[in-house]
Amino acid sequence: MYNDDDDLSVLDAADLEDPLDAIEPIDSESEAHKPDPEAMLALLTARETPQRMLAARAFCEIQDERAIPHLIHLLQDVCPLVRVSAAYALGRNPSPTAVEPLIEQLNRDWNGYVRKGVVWALGNCRDRRALSSLIDALKNEISAVRLWAASALAQIAHLDYADIVACIPPLIVALRQDPVAAVRSNCAWSIGQLCRELPSNPIYGGAIDGLLEAFAEDEDLGVQEDAKAALLRVGDPRGLQLIEAIELEGLI
Repeated sequence: MYNDDDDLSVLDAADLEDPLDAIEPIDSESEAHKPDPEAMLALLTARETPQRMLAARAFCEIQDERAIPHLIHLLQDVCPLVRVSAAYALGRNPSPTAVEPLIEQLNRDWNGYVRKGVVWALGNCRDRRALSSLIDALKNEISAVRLWAASALAQIAHLDYADIVACIPPLIVALRQDPVAAVRSNCAWSIGQLCRELPSNPIYGGAIDGLLEAFAEDEDLGVQEDAKAALLRVGDPRGLQLIEAIELEGLI
């Protein structure tokens, strides 16, 4: 567990954006031209830190499987800016071989920005080996990492019924209890995505109850709207009836 005095303990507006928004574009003569893959591949093993960082950032724009072993190695680079760039690049170049190294880095990296990038990359890898680590991150991590763990779970868990069943309860708990509205909103979105894959059973019913509670009672209007959107996406009759009743009564 990471303490709230970690380097991302305060969630600001930048932390709510796509992680790649924080990666500066690679300088080139024309924005229409992507970096040269051959040149960037060579720089991934450069001795100079700025060159390794430049190359890792380039593979946030370039998809090239030849870079994956080097990017995995850069997850342990001494420079956190290189590590975070490598994590984002692996999110854009997902590979089964990167999953275990990403999980290991999530468990040991002291830097919250790196862990945030790692969680985002694990979501893009869509590999169920990351499921337990993402559930743990949703429960115990700093706010910006919890934000991306919530959405990453929906990307992974929808592939398997047992995984959906494992993910729904911690998502409901976070939807009800997380102190950060953006995290609760991502939980609502993920629950809505996963409910579409569930039959009508107690897990499904608990998820709908959680969304209805968030829609009717959450103090944040954004969370209310995201819970409503999730209910509409699922199309559960009970949820639709309650939404209609609440709106007709003017309670929201």
